[in-house]
Amino acid sequence: MSPRWSRVFGQIGNLRRSTEFARRDLSVFGLRNYAKVAAVVEPNAECDANKPEVTRAWSTIGHLRISVNLQVNLNKLFWSKPRSLALASDSPYRIEDPQYEGIKQFVLKLMLFYSKQSQFIRWANVIYGRVIYQVDRPAIYDVFSLEKTFKTTFSLLVLHMWLCLRRLKEEGKEGVELGQYLYEIYNHDLELRVSKAGVNLLLSKWMKELEKIFYGNIVAYDAAIGKQDDLENVIWRNVFSDDGTSKPSDGALLPVQVISFKKFSKHYPIIIYLAMTRYIRQEASCLSLTDKEAILSGNFMFTLLEDTGLDSPRK
Repeated sequence: MSPRWSRVFGQIGNLRRSTEFARRDLSVFGLRNYAKVAAVVEPNAECDANKPEVTRAWSTIGHLRISVNLQVNLNKLFWSKPRSLALASDSPYRIEDPQYEGIKQFVLKLMLFYSKQSQFIRWANVIYGRVIYQVDRPAIYDVFSLEKTFKTTFSLLVLHMWLCLRRLKEEGKEGVELGQYLYEIYNHDLELRVSKAGVNLLLSKWMKELEKIFYGNIVAYDAAIGKQDDLENVIWRNVFSDDGTSKPSDGALLPVQVISFKKFSKHYPIIIYLAMTRYIRQEASCLSLTDKEAILSGNFMFTLLEDTGLDSPRK
């Protein structure tokens, strides 16, 4: 996160604290081109469905104010064998296209409900729903010790959008086209989030700034995915750092030098951004194992980071 982008997020944060939100109608954005996002090259990552119990304590380190997880041993997470993220056929999380017959089907055909464009819009909405389901719930902030701010939420949105766009591009022209609709839906949602943060004047200016950040992050993640150290540094800079540093200081690496866990006899350091790196590699590998039908239709879910009370939704 460069100093320029830090100023953008800082000003949005200040506006959010001082301005109440008046919700705007959804405006229409033209399609953006994300075709430079590279196709998936499966990294060495492992999928894990652990759902840890979390106790939080706040700690301020340098430019960071993070929550320290007292019962989550991050060094134990995201090491297991990768598996498909596709939802089982009987999963309550699945979303299927409605099937009509007779006069309803005839009318819907006349209204182009079954056209390729309409189908892609429906699929893109489902995929984006998977992204915000992961990003907007408290679990990801608890597990990775993040304070929920506009900056962190935006960073996580971009990170999960990148994972989806990479996987879609592996499906060729069809996946790239679907990715365009997904990106448009993301922009619609982001505009509302920026407005909710208090930006009602010069909204287009802020959207252009955030678009630059989006593409800058996409390029950085794409270049770093095949290199362990590079990906760690990029995730630190884009998600955790507020001052544009590419590498964390020794003090920031260990927000709590030693944490005592009830289930273990030894003490373990919590290195949060390394756990985030493993999580991202895990999701990239799991997505690469997910079949085309599940990816295009959005019938997949990112690794659950909390106990939802339901059985595992995956195959």
